[in-house]
Amino acid sequence: MKRTLSISLVLLLTACGGASDDGGGEADTTSTAGDETPRQPITVETGSIEAALAGAQRTDEERARDAFRHPAETLEFFGLEPSMTVVEMGPGGGWYTAVLAPVLRDHGTLIVATSDPEESQYARRLYDRLDAAPEVFDQVERRLFTFPEHPSLGEPGSADMVVTFRSTHGWINGGHAQDIYQAMFDVLRPGGVLGVVQHRADEGADPTETSRQGYVPEAYVVELATNAGFVLEESSEINANADDDHDHPEGVWTLPPSLRLGDTDRAQWEAIGESDRMTLRFRKPAEDAAEAE
Repeated sequence: MKRTLSISLVLLLTACGGASDDGGGEADTTSTAGDETPRQPITVETGSIEAALAGAQRTDEERARDAFRHPAETLEFFGLEPSMTVVEMGPGGGWYTAVLAPVLRDHGTLIVATSDPEESQYARRLYDRLDAAPEVFDQVERRLFTFPEHPSLGEPGSADMVVTFRSTHGWINGGHAQDIYQAMFDVLRPGGVLGVVQHRADEGADPTETSRQGYVPEAYVVELATNAGFVLEESSEINANADDDHDHPEGVWTLPPSLRLGDTDRAQWEAIGESDRMTLRFRKPAEDAAEAE
């Protein structure tokens, strides 16, 4: 059953963080010390992807990205259910966290795997955002995950789903991609799902080179997951962009929302839109299948 929450709208500045690539930050809508105007309560329905997407816990800037990131279609493709235990890898400023948290709040569990907020400004901003709206985010569990210092995502077999959005290139750059895919495999129960969205490089390209530009060949992501023990269940073109040729002066960060070149050729990059992305659903084999092998 869906539950309606009444909350005071408090939204903090968010930005990309960790290994993910959320792009530029949103406007800071927190009140100033001299603002005595009470905030009007809002309502947010839980348990529904559509209701979460419409909720006021999201900023206008976040909603503007929906046309490129297709969150409803992506989460439905992954098979998200309100009763699941879900680990979100490298959530950055919380773009997907703001969708996942209301869906899972009443009957499931959302765990955000982040860097140390004492060392990462992005993790600190995410934590501040969660603290600012407890009626939405107070059930979100925070898990320190840095490799190799803190390599565990939780008890083995304790999660139903792990999701990672635009993070694999960072793990490759850090030299720990295979270890992190193994950690994601280990935390999932048999039959659990890994959902991956990643900027896509040309097939056959060298991932150690393209990852510096934010892109990874799809076959290499499949290889990382397969080596960890996953089975590729299905791929989708939900987040594909044929206008992105994967070759830009500042890599993927040339494109929206980062637009790292500022006003230089801005119309050209905005016309392309956000990057071409693979969307992959992997599954950890069920126990009987593993035993049969």
